[in-house]
Amino acid sequence: MKKVYSRIESITGNVISVRADDVAYGELAEVSTRFGPSLAEVIRLDSGLVSLQVFAGGRGISTGDEVVFLGHPMRVSFSEDLLGRIFDGAGEPRDGGPRLAENLVAVGGPSVNPSKRIIPREMIRTGIPMIDLFNSLVKSQKLPIFSVSGEPYNQLLARIAMQAEVDLIVLGGMGLKHDDYLYFRETLESGGAISKTIMFVHTAADPVVECLMVPDVSLAVAERFALKGKNVLVLLTDMTNFSDALKEIAITQEQVPSNRGYPGDLYSQLAARYEKAVDFSDAGSITILAVTTMPGDDVTHPVPDNTGYITEGQYYLKGGRIEPFGSLSRLKQQVNGKTRPDHRGIMDGMIKLYAAYKDTLEKKSMGFQMTAWDQKLLRYGEAFEREMMDLSVKIELEAALDKGWAILADCFEPQETGLRTDLIDKYWPKKTA
Repeated sequence: MKKVYSRIESITGNVISVRADDVAYGELAEVSTRFGPSLAEVIRLDSGLVSLQVFAGGRGISTGDEVVFLGHPMRVSFSEDLLGRIFDGAGEPRDGGPRLAENLVAVGGPSVNPSKRIIPREMIRTGIPMIDLFNSLVKSQKLPIFSVSGEPYNQLLARIAMQAEVDLIVLGGMGLKHDDYLYFRETLESGGAISKTIMFVHTAADPVVECLMVPDVSLAVAERFALKGKNVLVLLTDMTNFSDALKEIAITQEQVPSNRGYPGDLYSQLAARYEKAVDFSDAGSITILAVTTMPGDDVTHPVPDNTGYITEGQYYLKGGRIEPFGSLSRLKQQVNGKTRPDHRGIMDGMIKLYAAYKDTLEKKSMGFQMTAWDQKLLRYGEAFEREMMDLSVKIELEAALDKGWAILADCFEPQETGLRTDLIDKYWPKKTA
């Protein structure tokens, strides 16, 4: 039996309040407005006073409108029909296709029981050397991409969506510019990846509450496919927009603000989403890559700061490249010993030499005389940036390892690399007569 209430106590922006009994946190309601019915979600319970965030905003709502509680939380349709489709944050079609209303599953549930998880042990190949070779992405890993406004993080996500060796991509966009939304759609369609992709997109012009729904809807769908044995890669952009939406609602509710105005439960809100990453012992997996933009390139900003405590490393995107210093995949050692015997050696050796190249650049900028060793480092660093760090490079891991050896051989003598003799004997390029 649905509960109907005909008096709204207050209207503050997108939040309305009614006095109601037997209502659950997160429960959906339907508000009858002069523009038609609008969905709302319970976001606060306070001694019988229920606060609801209206999806379409508070415009057109009066205190005499009816509020009908539906008795269930936000749900999304789950079936193979989702593949190739684009929806908004509320699960409604954005691509002009039919509305899906069968086999509804609840969103925002708890993370998976640890007893059902296994230790991550398989690599996800992306064709990007700075990921595959130097900071391997592992199934069930949760990693943020720390970036600043203006960096090509959405282009990077689109490339990963097209190239990652997974069964399914779930792309969740939060606060996207319309141009970015069109870019994702057109890139995936032209690249032939749309058929294995499901998109949930909230644009900057959409209601703020739908921004909060995107990660939950994306992860609920990913979890169902993972339980059916699929390896799912969830790409989220941008978690700072998600956090700003949390802050906006907290301010509307007059909550006591924490650091820089963000709600005190920011860590818990972020962790509840990231902890959905899992590798099931008897099914598939969920891997999460989420862009986190850093206002002012400030890694101590509350969003990246809290994120770093939750995730298993991070990728730093600066100057249109994934930076080798600061970027870290804490689970890479689980997989890069199983690829090729030279993977760990090349990874460590090339980064060590690149660090020496950076020191040499600083010496050069200060006017110091360049030695023969400095000249070798300068040549190496330019080749490394051009053939490894450039995001336009698409190359398989084994070919990237061979390319690494070729770069080293072109710039140094074997004994100058610091690599083990057995690896040099096996992999050092043989000179042709």
